[in-house]
Formats: sequence, structure tokens, C-alpha cells
Amino acid sequence: MDDGAVVPSVSVPLWQRALDRFLESLALERRLARNSVDGYRRDLERLAVYLEEHGGRANLLTASGDDLSGHLRFLTRHGLSPRTVSRAIAALRSFYQHLVELGERTDNPAVNLIRPKAGRRLPKVLTEAEVERLLQCPDITQPRGLRDRAMIEVLYAAGLRVSELLSLALENLRGLSEADRGFAVDYLLLEGKGGKERVVPVGEQAEGWLRRYLEEARPQLAAGERHPILFVNHRGKPMTRQGFWKILKGYARELGLEARLSPHVLRHSFATHLLEHGADLRAVQMMLGHADISTTEIYTHIHQQRMRALYQRFHPRG
Repeated sequence: MDDGAVVPSVSVPLWQRALDRFLESLALERRLARNSVDGYRRDLERLAVYLEEHGGRANLLTASGDDLSGHLRFLTRHGLSPRTVSRAIAALRSFYQHLVELGERTDNPAVNLIRPKAGRRLPKVLTEAEVERLLQCPDITQPRGLRDRAMIEVLYAAGLRVSELLSLALENLRGLSEADRGFAVDYLLLEGKGGKERVVPVGEQAEGWLRRYLEEARPQLAAGERHPILFVNHRGKPMTRQGFWKILKGYARELGLEARLSPHVLRHSFATHLLEHGADLRAVQMMLGHADISTTEIYTHIHQQRMRALYQRFHPRG
């Protein structure tokens, strides 16, 4: 190679230099993690490509609010999620605000961009068959297994939060009549979020297992401990959230449901199964203790989704 040869310089676009300076400021001044800086880079370079491919009249430095709105519509049409689009908007606002602060622009064209509403993620639920399989897991010949069966039955039958289940005391058990073998538990009197009291019925199956636990298992597990908490561990102390989660996780692993099962999934399943069998939405709201019915309405979406899936699976023209 001739030492005197002139190597042509590669011209770096002004917008690229501005972008590099912005990313450097994120790393050095705002001390953002490498992954966060890379995310900003991807979002802004995606806009640069869009501007170049759609007319080429504007670039990253000169883009208008209309250019940015068109870019967001383009992202949405190509299947990007509301969360991804919202992240892109945040990147654009930060970049153009940076240019304004440096005096390279007099306005921030991203300031009026509206973030898309993120769709509500539908909660996970079990099928009725899966719930039945779960209920069959505990070894009811042992005190601990009888306790586990009673806990899962009550959790699913009453749609309780795990905190409500574990704080149940003997005084929360209420009855309307005498059973063949003593007092019947017909409903639970609960104190939910915000100290609001609510009444939740207990089904026949759950009531039966609860009475068996009280009569056969709790006296052995309590081992002389005297306190009002209903469900106890093997040392006779009140069952903890971590302890119950470990128990449930073990059964989930046994059934291959480890990725889908949690105490709250049983609460979601309670509400969904009630609606699938024709329960009134207001009644489900009261049993769950939701202050606003819009919170309960998410379960109607699950119900509709499952109906659509069944239709598509079994209808000859689905």
C-alpha cells in the first residue's frame, strides 16, 4: 500500500453524532445501565430508519411532531405492543429534551405524543378438572394432608386472598344451623382490604373438609398450643405465607402446574368458574370484596376468551 495514499473519510451524519452524544450522557451523567442505554439506542435508531425510508425529508434532528406520530402508527400497525410503543415515546421525549437543553432545537416534538393504553393482562386460571386434580393431591390419611386439603378447599370455595386464608380465626367461622356432628360452618366473616367486612359462603364440600380438619387434624397439629388461628403448621404455630406457598408449590410440581399455580390463581379460578356457571357479576364482586365492579369485570373477559376457544375447537366452522 502506498503510504502517500489518501484514505477517504467517512462522513458521519449530524443526527448520528447527536444520538451518540445523547447515549453517552445517559451512561455517564445519568448512570443508566448498559441494557437501558441499548434500549434507547434501538428505539431512536428505529425512528431514524423510519424517517429515511418514508420520504427522507426529515432526519432524527429535524423530525416534526407529525413525523413522530406517523412513526408510532407504523410501529402499532406492525404489531409492536403498547408497552414497547410507550417505551419508544419515553426515549423520544428524553432525546429531544436533551437537544432543547443543548440549544440544538427550540422545541420538543415528542411532548404531545400520547402513550397507548396497555391492554389488561388476563389473570391465569385453572380449569375445573385441574382444580379437582389439585384437591386430590394431599394425603388425607395424615394430619398435614388433611390440613392441606381443607386449606385448598376453603381457598377455592370462598375465593380468598392468601392473607385472608392464613388470618382466619375460629371466630370467623359462622353457622346458621347445627350439623349432624356439631356446629356447621355455613359462611366466613372476613375483614378484607381497608378493614371492610364481608360475608362469604362456604360450600358443602369445603365445609365437610374443614370440619374434618378441626376434629381430626388440628388437635394433633396444635399439640397443646392455644391460639385462635385456624390453620397451623406442624409445630402448632400459625401457618405462614411462605409455608403455605411451599406446600402449594410442591403439589403444583407434582401435577406439572408449577408455572401456573399460586394461591391467587385459585382466587381467579373461583371467580371465573362462578361466572361460567351463571353467577351474577355483582354477587361475585361482593364475595371477592372488590370495591369497584370494574375490577371484577376482568373475569368476564376470561370467560369470553374460554368460550371463544371452545367454539373454535369444537364448532365445524370455528
